[in-house]
Amino acid sequence: MGLIAIEEHWNLPALTDEVRRLPEGQGDPSIVLDEMGDNLERLDDLGELRLAMMDEQGVDVQVLSLAPPGTHPLDPAAAVEWSARANHIAARAVATHPDRFRAFASLPMPDPGAAAAELERAAGLGLVGAMVYGRAGVVPLDDPRNDEVFATAARLGLPVFIHPQVPSQTVREAAYSGFGGSTDLGLATFGWGWHLEAALAALRLIVAGTFDRHPELQIVLGHWGELLLFWKDRIASLARTAGLEQSMLEYLRENVWITSSGMLDPALLRHTLDITTPDRLLFSTDYPFQRPSRDDIRSFLDAFPSDEARTAFTEGNARRLFRLPA
Repeated sequence: MGLIAIEEHWNLPALTDEVRRLPEGQGDPSIVLDEMGDNLERLDDLGELRLAMMDEQGVDVQVLSLAPPGTHPLDPAAAVEWSARANHIAARAVATHPDRFRAFASLPMPDPGAAAAELERAAGLGLVGAMVYGRAGVVPLDDPRNDEVFATAARLGLPVFIHPQVPSQTVREAAYSGFGGSTDLGLATFGWGWHLEAALAALRLIVAGTFDRHPELQIVLGHWGELLLFWKDRIASLARTAGLEQSMLEYLRENVWITSSGMLDPALLRHTLDITTPDRLLFSTDYPFQRPSRDDIRSFLDAFPSDEARTAFTEGNARRLFRLPA
């Protein structure tokens, strides 16, 4: 049984410096989390250090993704330049280790037309999908200007991973402040805010009719669905109020893939399998922010209801979604 991890981050230090220089309301304070422990050393490495950890965990293939916030906070011209640079580096890493790496494209979403063109170009480089965030500046992912990006992804058969993103400064001040620096940041990011942002972005895409216009479009959500699966009963009525062609549950089962993001909790697996099917689940560790051991992974895999479901989760579904060779 192979093991393919699909949410494994890397970093481009010069891009992080660009984000760090942005004005407070435009930048992303969560980049300080990259500097905890040896995260930064591991994020910057696309070679031996990463491969050694993969071997230690028993991971055969990583799908690389640029760490948040990608190029989303940048001005349009800078986002175009840095996305292209990042995609070349990712493609070079894959070419250097073709049996161990694949990669998501970074898209310059501040310029939607350029983002669609970059996705097309990235496909030519051999990248297997794209990672985006819930908004670029103040423009949400479901804005009509972004529809060309989703049309391109659907046409090319490339999945789009919607990754958590720090809430806007206005939201952080209103809902995630008052406890002190590190607690405020934790509440707005890994503790709660990140996941609401990603869930809301996906929910808005559904409500906006994105999957009615592009029924072949596939998106990926981390952290066992970023709370959406757990709130299925409450979101169900939105399909009727928004005049959608299918039920919310059908979109969740037909257009959404779910990955673990290193949260190897059998209770989360059981609940997820109550909502969707084993052929929509994907393994990931959220490297380097989560680093489950080989024993942690093996123990979790014992919780699957069948060998077929287990193999689908560890490699089969990823090979099918990203069209990877056996």
